[in-house]
Amino acid sequence: MKIKYLILSGLLIFLYSCNKDTAVPVPSSGPVSLLTESNPLPPVSKLLLEGVYHVTSGSDKFGDYMVVKWNRTGVMFANNNGKHFIMEMGHLDSVVFAQGYWRDGYSDATGLCSMIIGKSEGGTTIVTGNGAQQIIIRGAYGNDSGLPDQPLTMEYMRPFSDKVKNSNFYILGHRSGGRNSDRLPVSENSLAMVSYTEKLGTTGVEVDPRISSDGVAFIYHDGDINTRLTQKGPLAGDVSAFTWRQLSTFVRLIHGEKIPSVDELLTYVVDSTELRFVYLDMKTAEAVPVVIPIQLKALQRARDKGRDLMIVMGIPNTDVLNAFLAYPDYQNVPSLCELSVEDVAKANSRVWAPRWTLGTQNNLVQQMHSEGRLAVCWTIDSPSWIQNYLDNGLFDGLLTNYPYVVAYYHYIQE
Repeated sequence: MKIKYLILSGLLIFLYSCNKDTAVPVPSSGPVSLLTESNPLPPVSKLLLEGVYHVTSGSDKFGDYMVVKWNRTGVMFANNNGKHFIMEMGHLDSVVFAQGYWRDGYSDATGLCSMIIGKSEGGTTIVTGNGAQQIIIRGAYGNDSGLPDQPLTMEYMRPFSDKVKNSNFYILGHRSGGRNSDRLPVSENSLAMVSYTEKLGTTGVEVDPRISSDGVAFIYHDGDINTRLTQKGPLAGDVSAFTWRQLSTFVRLIHGEKIPSVDELLTYVVDSTELRFVYLDMKTAEAVPVVIPIQLKALQRARDKGRDLMIVMGIPNTDVLNAFLAYPDYQNVPSLCELSVEDVAKANSRVWAPRWTLGTQNNLVQQMHSEGRLAVCWTIDSPSWIQNYLDNGLFDGLLTNYPYVVAYYHYIQE
């Protein structure tokens, strides 16, 4: 009897552990929303709202300063320690409403947020595009799904500096924009993540191409099918040992999405996002000759649509480098090399990408710039190091798991 009890207890623990939440729940205001009857803000209004704000109430929670930046789907508020707001905005007459939620990227803390800009506190200026930018955003935030009951006020300080406005800096999201370990509402390396990550301030993504047993290039990080990345299913083992049909039919990522092919993902980026950079971090040398034609086709599609989009083949090791150098006319294939600057020249790479632990290496970054190349570094997550690299480095972009932190330190620069 005791043995049966222990077996049953172990089974229950196993089942519970397999069904634990994989994401921090996104708090919802329910069917009643301030924005239901509101009108969308025109482009001029969005530009007037962007800038650096002083947090005059709620600073104990969110710090003294916040940057406000529009993206394709809404507006993001971000501070210096990983807390960020994903908001939607609209207006009724000369009153501007904002509603959404906040999240601490370094923990599971989250909550609802509702805010308003009265007509005499900048609402009229924002809606009409006329008047001084004396904007005060007033509202409240809550915790989890509770009603917003803690005061939050932000006062407009200044627009983004000319340094920021004139830069072409890339904020690159790791694993298509975010990791599963950060408990986001969508899966890493999915089309859903590519769309979602723009809400976090991302302007480009890094993704992980592999190749199926029948020669189809797809996006997936690990070498095997596992419960870190996927829901339980009938397939297990080496992910590249299966055909594309098998992977498409039987494998679902942790939030239920299908594994995307490289062609599907790049087409989605071109047609459905405003991203400006895609970093194809090649996982196997065998995938190189399969991915390059897809890459070049996507670049042509972007040009046909008037998109300013860089898509580069990542070269992380010598095996991939040798496969790349063996490809006909490789010199004209846009690439990113993580190896030495000599290897960058050998591959005629458009971008050099050293790991962040090697330091800012300003002398080598300047060398890249003098050769007409860009330099980005990977994968940098600590707020203090992000600030240091932006204040003292010369990189053209940073790859990170916390794009909203990079966004804060980038946009707040004077």
